[in-house]
Amino acid sequence: MEKIKAYIALTKPRVIELLLVATIPAMLQAQRGENNIVLILATLFGGWMGAAAANTFNMVADSDIDQKMGRTRARPLVRHTVSNRNASIFAWVLTIASVLWLGLLCNSWLAAGFILLTIAFYIGVYTKYLKRRTHMNIVWGGAAGCMPVMVGWAVITDNLPAATPAHWWQAIVLFLIIFFWTPPHTWALAMKYKEDYAAAGVPMLPVVRPELEVTKQIVWYTWATVITTWLLIPAAGWIYAVISVASGVWFLIMAIRLHQGVKAGAKVKPLKLFILSNNYLSILFVGLSVDAVLGLKTIAQMIGVGV
Repeated sequence: MEKIKAYIALTKPRVIELLLVATIPAMLQAQRGENNIVLILATLFGGWMGAAAANTFNMVADSDIDQKMGRTRARPLVRHTVSNRNASIFAWVLTIASVLWLGLLCNSWLAAGFILLTIAFYIGVYTKYLKRRTHMNIVWGGAAGCMPVMVGWAVITDNLPAATPAHWWQAIVLFLIIFFWTPPHTWALAMKYKEDYAAAGVPMLPVVRPELEVTKQIVWYTWATVITTWLLIPAAGWIYAVISVASGVWFLIMAIRLHQGVKAGAKVKPLKLFILSNNYLSILFVGLSVDAVLGLKTIAQMIGVGV
């Protein structure tokens, strides 16, 4: 049982939850009103295997610095519950299984290609290069975490071409929402654990820049996130429109408060923004999912404009 728990821990289950949460609204939006649940569940499983593979490869590559960080010292490779060799084999098996599952069972080799691209980018570009060399690591490296929406959209496009207006611009907007959301989400956490990152030699923004500069960047990326969510309003119904505006204002207010607190020299709690950012994205995507499942008339349709 201890071994099983260790292998599960290698996949970073809590990170995967977020990736799967991003896949569901993308697939529902791509097939508004159709709701092919079996296809969604199959895609989620294939995507889970791909994300688990990427996270396991990441743990293997980062096993040296995980020993130096307090919040990662309990990971399986640090405690030697699983060897690096066995973890690598596990990751390769998951990679192959994910590609075959998406290509053969989900009928989308495009989605399978996106999974391979994600794993290669996350490990080869982010983990092995960007993470240890630049404070922009999470900005560009965060692109890997945006790919689940592309995987989900590809599956719907390949399976239901006649049943859905598979407008790829919407998938790109969903990609950008997560892309812009990732820095404020991650930097808020890094502000809390900047000593850990410094000890491991990882140049996260809070390690190499003053807190005031960090929170200023958080505000700017939060603005970018919120504005990007609004770009999708014409292609969705009134439920998403209301939720995206209300939750976006809420997210902005909290980011600005954090910045103002640092500017005033007050004792701030960046972890609150980290938790809020998770809740914000969940609320936003749940709103989009409900909107798409109900197949509501889109805002563009209401005003007689095609999107």
